[in-house]
Amino acid sequence: MKITGEQDQSPQNETESTEKRNPSPLDEKEKIRARYAGTDGVTLIPARLQPGLLEDMQEKRVAVYARVSTGDPRQTSSYELQKNHYQDVVNRHPGWKLAGIYADEGISGTSLQHRDAFVRMIDDCREHKIDLILTKSVSRFARNVLDCIGYARELAALDPPIGILFEAENIYTLDRNSEMSLSFVSTLAQEESHNKSEVMNASIEMRFRRGIFLTPPLLGYDRDEDGALVVNEEEAKTVRLIFYMYLYGYTCTQIADALTQLARPTKNGSTVWSAGSVLGILQNERHCGDVLARKTWTPSYLNHRSRKNRQDRNQYYQGRHHAAIISRNDFIAVQRLIRNAKYGNRGFLPELEVVSQGALKGFVLVHPRWAGFQVRDYLMASASVEPANQKEDQNEIEVSVQAGDFDYRGYEVARGQFFDVAQKLCVTFSSDELSFSTSCVRKLPDSLYVELLIHPYRRLLAVRPSVKGNRRAIRWAKSVDGLAYSRSTSGRAFLPSLFTMLGWDKTCKYRVQGIRYTIGTGSVLLFNLEDTEVFVPKDQFPGENDGAKSLVPDLGAKAAAYPADWAQGFGENYYCHREMRTLSAFGLQDNWELQEDISAFQGETSIRAISQETLQTEIAKLIQEMKQENSNE
Repeated sequence: MKITGEQDQSPQNETESTEKRNPSPLDEKEKIRARYAGTDGVTLIPARLQPGLLEDMQEKRVAVYARVSTGDPRQTSSYELQKNHYQDVVNRHPGWKLAGIYADEGISGTSLQHRDAFVRMIDDCREHKIDLILTKSVSRFARNVLDCIGYARELAALDPPIGILFEAENIYTLDRNSEMSLSFVSTLAQEESHNKSEVMNASIEMRFRRGIFLTPPLLGYDRDEDGALVVNEEEAKTVRLIFYMYLYGYTCTQIADALTQLARPTKNGSTVWSAGSVLGILQNERHCGDVLARKTWTPSYLNHRSRKNRQDRNQYYQGRHHAAIISRNDFIAVQRLIRNAKYGNRGFLPELEVVSQGALKGFVLVHPRWAGFQVRDYLMASASVEPANQKEDQNEIEVSVQAGDFDYRGYEVARGQFFDVAQKLCVTFSSDELSFSTSCVRKLPDSLYVELLIHPYRRLLAVRPSVKGNRRAIRWAKSVDGLAYSRSTSGRAFLPSLFTMLGWDKTCKYRVQGIRYTIGTGSVLLFNLEDTEVFVPKDQFPGENDGAKSLVPDLGAKAAAYPADWAQGFGENYYCHREMRTLSAFGLQDNWELQEDISAFQGETSIRAISQETLQTEIAKLIQEMKQENSNE
């Protein structure tokens, strides 16, 4: 039976149909060759020939860019020659009109910093005030590859495009093949700057090693024919007044206002002073005759941004390098005052003070906001009244048990750190603050202020009551509805020294348990700083894969850790546990006096700055002389 509309398909017809749908590779290639074989019916319309830059007679507004990389007067001739030369080039070329000469003098080409003329020229290009930039060479335009190529591309992408002609290299940036040549030449220019920077740094290093220091202009000094600093007595009066007023208690702002009223000139001749300029003079060690070389350094020769030298590069110090205007003791006193002002302590000079007798003998007073003292200073202060070798062997204690007494030998006192007791007496240290538990505060009733003392050899911290008017006191508590609660105390000035003294890690927190001792009406809290819990950031612990993280107690961002030797038991021998050792180290004697006065430590760290009476006299004398000089003028 045959259905209408359908046709019989023989095997031969099916094969031919398949070949038409799926041509062979040879057939495909033949079709492609035929497609590209002829140009029948195609008419060529030739492009308009673009004249070369020098043959182009159309009017162009041409900007000239000139630069010399140093402010040396001898470079002035090169600077002027560049400007005159390109002004003549523009005038000679038909159709070119000078749009302006943009010139930077005494500026490096590796950065756009301070290149005001260059930046102004690029802005004028963006505002279509310039059609062409003419400059001597790639190195004059920029010694930074990114700047050179980046600006060339940006200007070429404007409508209409703006080209740059580098005369020495004969590179015109609107030429199609110019970018490869420009990239190569600009790379060479940048590397030349790099080499010059390395040579200069090496030269400076060799100079510093031989005590040949750079002597920039400094108030109070002139330079002789050999470049050495010599005192300028008229300017030195200003320097002395600044130091004396700061030692007397004036702030930098108050000093700046006084100098402005007295019309005292700065080194550059200005009679308007700022607090920053006063602080710069106070911190410059050259005023006491010393030199510290390489206070700053420049990480990259490309941007020339300097950083404070924090032992990133060698520094060189030479004392008594030149005549001093200010005594070294006065200079050191000022530096301590400046450091302490950062932590809210103004107007007084902190001194190390040590207890010379009594139960707290050898303890040195510390204040969390007093800066300027190092670990060595605390050790020397303590040793001045108690030799360092008096630390007793606390591991061997001979015990005898009387008849009828219970023999506790072989028993251990479990460590308090293993118990979660709300009434613990403890203090917690971080790298920038310390805080006592509320139990500590309530163990010293009616004492919102306390003194902190440390024995650097015995590793003991003592806390004794004090009063608000005592400048050595800190406020460690607050009162709410008649109840005392603890408060954190900032310790950024002192705590770094404590962490160094105890070998603690600044990324961790440390918690120390304490004991209260009371005799009569006197009480003191003692903390053994060798008996600590450590709270370690969890990112410092091993990962899940090694099976250790599951053993770490979950205490939020940090986890508790204990010394490895604690794994040998729950505590210490009853007769030599930590509390008894602390009491032994505390030196309990017949002379139990907790409020023994503290005396100033007179040692290497002590300074003998000018007295307040002398300061007052000198300040009045200098101001009177300056007023007299102004009236004579």
